[in-house]
Amino acid sequence: MCGISGFIDCNEKSSLEILKSMTDILHHRGPDDSGYQFLETDKCQVGLGHRRLSIIDLTDSGKQPMQFNHLWITYNGEVYNFKEIKAELIVLKHSFIGHSDTEVILHAFDEWGILCVEKFIGMFSFVIYDIKKGEIFCLRDRAGIKPFFYYWHEGLFLFASELKAFHKHPHFKKEININAVAAFIQYGNVPSPHCIFNNCYKLKPGHYLKFNIPNLSIDIFKYWDVYDAYNKPKLNISFQEAKIETEKILQSAFDYRMVADVPVGVFLSGGYDSACLTALLQKDRPEKLKTFTIAVPDIGLNEAPFAKEVAKHLGTEHIEFDCTQKEALALINDLPYYYDEPFADSSAIPTTLVCKMARKQVTVALSADAGDEIFAGYNRYDYMMKYGQKLNNIPSFIRKGSSHAMNLISANKIPILNNKYNFYNRYEKLKSLLKDPSNKNMMLSLSRQYDDNQLKKILKVNFETLHTAYLSDDLKEEHKTALSYMMAIDYQTYLVDDILQKVDRASMTVSLEGREPFLDHRIIEWAAQLPDNFKYFKGNKKYILKEIVHQYIPKELLDRPKMGFAIPIENWLVNDLKNQVLYYLSDEKILKQEIFDLKFVKKIKNDFFSGKKEFGFKIWYLLMFQMWFEKWMK
Repeated sequence: MCGISGFIDCNEKSSLEILKSMTDILHHRGPDDSGYQFLETDKCQVGLGHRRLSIIDLTDSGKQPMQFNHLWITYNGEVYNFKEIKAELIVLKHSFIGHSDTEVILHAFDEWGILCVEKFIGMFSFVIYDIKKGEIFCLRDRAGIKPFFYYWHEGLFLFASELKAFHKHPHFKKEININAVAAFIQYGNVPSPHCIFNNCYKLKPGHYLKFNIPNLSIDIFKYWDVYDAYNKPKLNISFQEAKIETEKILQSAFDYRMVADVPVGVFLSGGYDSACLTALLQKDRPEKLKTFTIAVPDIGLNEAPFAKEVAKHLGTEHIEFDCTQKEALALINDLPYYYDEPFADSSAIPTTLVCKMARKQVTVALSADAGDEIFAGYNRYDYMMKYGQKLNNIPSFIRKGSSHAMNLISANKIPILNNKYNFYNRYEKLKSLLKDPSNKNMMLSLSRQYDDNQLKKILKVNFETLHTAYLSDDLKEEHKTALSYMMAIDYQTYLVDDILQKVDRASMTVSLEGREPFLDHRIIEWAAQLPDNFKYFKGNKKYILKEIVHQYIPKELLDRPKMGFAIPIENWLVNDLKNQVLYYLSDEKILKQEIFDLKFVKKIKNDFFSGKKEFGFKIWYLLMFQMWFEKWMK
């Protein structure tokens, strides 16, 4: 895992010093080494920068940027099956200096061109400069595990693992994209391929960009799409056959993620996904896995007892970290720096804490993200399956009347339910679903914090709705079900722009390589073809995954409500963070920015502090934007 940065400057106003500055601000992504390559052509200047976190081949033969013949590369990630690819290349008369996967990628590109990516199993974003052809290829992995930002404006092309590198180039124009602000206010992140700045973009997962230097042209191509799997006919096999094959694919994917020349650990929450990962890795492994769990008991975040029982049953070397609310709160001021776009997922706080603690023991940690998106684990899938059709069957006038009535009653005044986790937020979602219970609106309502009407009220400036994968219609009608529709969209949106961005920044903040075994592309390509009832069976989410896990861990150790990394945002905003809310959402700041409508902001702020806790997340989203704005827009 590393950090990359660089430029193609057609104006020839860049320098080696600028390249070093852009690269070294990513020191946290790669503290072990750095490399800079400054090249000049008759058309432009090319800069390739690299910060190294040494994981495979710890010697200088793994140093980057790396050259082979007429090819240069700067690369972030891991290709786990590089040894098999290397063996294939050796048969084709290639010879190697070291044993890094970086060198294998270069040789593979030399042999097969861009089609080499079809052989890669892993996570990666890399830039390859072909001096002979005058072409630069920028490529991102299929699922979007590794980030890749780029900027193209007035003859200057910039790229980096994080946006903060762009701020170090004197000709980068940091102009806010108002449409992206609107998207952030709705989703809590800026959806791909868009970015918070004008002329800035995220390279979409499963895509590559080709920059032709002689023509000064950019073309973007798709090489992989999750819909290619979802649009295949469902497999006609028995559940038992499916279970055996699923476990086989999972085992292969999990084992590949243990490849490293440094210590490796596993995050174990005690839930099904991490239990599955740990169980399959430990079952035939003579040495004990290192497993890690975090607990913050004074904010109600404590899965440690469950994780401890699972670890004891599996026989891992288990390490439990106890943190305090004070430690959690202390991280908030750092979030705008490391998440250098506005980012509102509060679980970034405990995720960063557990990464920080794990880094004291290991350099690589495996996380069990994406089990929900692949095997139907989210509560929203439950709502869709249980209530989607029922809502559609209610006469329109009754639904809309009920929604209007809910607007008059605060969620805080609903007895018993008002004490349930995230009830306030769910109460708001239900209002929207009663108005329009279609699959599309249900997905949008469950994904957004502000609906379209609220968005128009809170933004003072005109904006356009960005086209994102939330609006995709690539799932063919003959293969479309409510469940597959939601899961495919989640795989391209919430997973990429929230979960993976969160884990990448949280782990890289402390120079920890985070690996995502469930995001081996072979898993989703297989699981997408499984019948829906293999994943969601009679109200039982992640059915096939649970049946695999129960072979190794007793059901009673795992069968409990989903917890997640929940933070008591509403309580924090009323108490510990109240002064920050008053400071960042002050009349003076809102007026000076000229982005948000002061009257609307004051209303939701007053309503929230008057007891309407359902506005807590709306306040949190605004607070995260304001903190980001103050950090990066001075």
